[in-house]
Amino acid sequence: MVQQVNSFRSLENNTRGAPDSIVALAKWRILNRLHDRNETLYYRVLIDNIKDFAPIIYTPTVGLVCENYSGLFRRPRGMYFSAKDKGEMMSMIYNWPAEKVDMIVVTDGSRILGLGDLGVQGIGIPIGKLDVYVAAAGINPQKVLPIMLDVGTNNEKLLEDKLYLGLRQPRLEGEEYLAVVDEFMEAVHARWPKAVVQFEDFQMKWAFETLQRYRNRFCMFNDDVQGTAGVALAGLLGAVRAQGRPLQDFPNQKIVVVGAGSAGIGVLSMAKQSMLRMPGIHRTGEGHNQFWVLDKDGLITKTRKGLDPAVARFARGYGPDEVPDLHEGASLVEVVKKVKPHVLLGLSGVGGIFNEEVLKAMKESDSPRPAVFAMSNPTTKAECTPDDVFKHVGENAIFASGSPFSNISLGNGKTGYANQANNMYLFPGIGLGALLSGARHISDGMLQAAAECLASYITDDEIRKGILFPSVSSIRHITAQVGAAVVRAAVAEDLAEGCCDVGPRELGSMSESETVDYVARKMWYPIYSPLVSDK
Repeated sequence: MVQQVNSFRSLENNTRGAPDSIVALAKWRILNRLHDRNETLYYRVLIDNIKDFAPIIYTPTVGLVCENYSGLFRRPRGMYFSAKDKGEMMSMIYNWPAEKVDMIVVTDGSRILGLGDLGVQGIGIPIGKLDVYVAAAGINPQKVLPIMLDVGTNNEKLLEDKLYLGLRQPRLEGEEYLAVVDEFMEAVHARWPKAVVQFEDFQMKWAFETLQRYRNRFCMFNDDVQGTAGVALAGLLGAVRAQGRPLQDFPNQKIVVVGAGSAGIGVLSMAKQSMLRMPGIHRTGEGHNQFWVLDKDGLITKTRKGLDPAVARFARGYGPDEVPDLHEGASLVEVVKKVKPHVLLGLSGVGGIFNEEVLKAMKESDSPRPAVFAMSNPTTKAECTPDDVFKHVGENAIFASGSPFSNISLGNGKTGYANQANNMYLFPGIGLGALLSGARHISDGMLQAAAECLASYITDDEIRKGILFPSVSSIRHITAQVGAAVVRAAVAEDLAEGCCDVGPRELGSMSESETVDYVARKMWYPIYSPLVSDK
């Protein structure tokens, strides 16, 4: 293990001055070769060095890996189902050698991070996510399965690439597309009815369509819609505390959201649900809108034609909550200047969209500690950097991002914290909690419990410093806490059927600390199995 870490340190010393992308891919190759040679050692290295290696196996490096996957490919991992396999998926599933699979991550490659349609090269995302499941949640690596649904690609560059590994045809659409996904889900459920299926990086129309289609039939969730939303909600609740207000004041937090895709609408929906659960709320729920949502065409209002129903409920309209002179299509700068939001949240996939003018406008926020969340991945797609925020908004600003940045020294012993609002704080706990509770499906209440658990993990002292999220180095402890919160929520909603030798009645009788202990005990840890058994 020391040798592998030393290889990394040697690489860092020998590549000083080289482009970050070259260094990141070289590090990924070192880890990937170790994975090929010795899986047990690979996961021990990840667990013991998760803070250093998470950015290599996960965001932001995983985006580079997906962009270059056909050239990096050395051996297959996971299963590939193509549009031409229709009618054969059940037999293919039963050909997988593992007797039991607990966790599946599936993508169709249609919207990889903020990089767009990468076709079959998107398999890097399920592989990376499941590495995080093993390292953070202790899922046995023999019981995880990355899946690629290859339904074609509309990326002309890939179709013309001689090395491209996927189907060379345009993407299936409509009922043809859904028939492929339906057959896949039915086949998985037939062989592994208790497996948790995580949908990842589907374009917006299919992200919402498949979520509504399957969520009440299978134990599944969509990480972009629900996982990102949970992490963002934890950050928003933390921002309320950091701004010196009680959590019950969350419904009064003015939030400008840039990006109306699956992640953006997922955040809005979960934040709205959280608001409605707040005690003492006297507003008529849906009638109150604390959000101003923008897409590529500017501010979204009810006058816009052809609005997606998921977006329409958050469009600005008319009434006492409206800001005068804000019209359909208003620019981001105009909206920030007139709304003076407490939080500016970016899920746009447009790098640098929070420019100097926008951030200087945020300085005039109604909050003494304006919060800026640049959530888009990878780093090149982040809406701004922490340097930009602390320079233009001020030292009292709160910053969080989807990809890792370094903290900023503000002088006089002060630190500007570059919080990482990363899905890896949440999705491993959601999946683990669903698995260990034997949940029939994953409810909104289970997801809310996960987000609220993460939000409560940070102490008041840390919050005052501007720290909204814990260190990645404690990810296993965080996952045990979040997983236990999900288990308790599943039991409370009568969705838990138990797991292995622990039934729903035993789960229901556990105290909060006993549930955490139960989850922690079930985590797999990489140790070498003895070659000779003791008699």
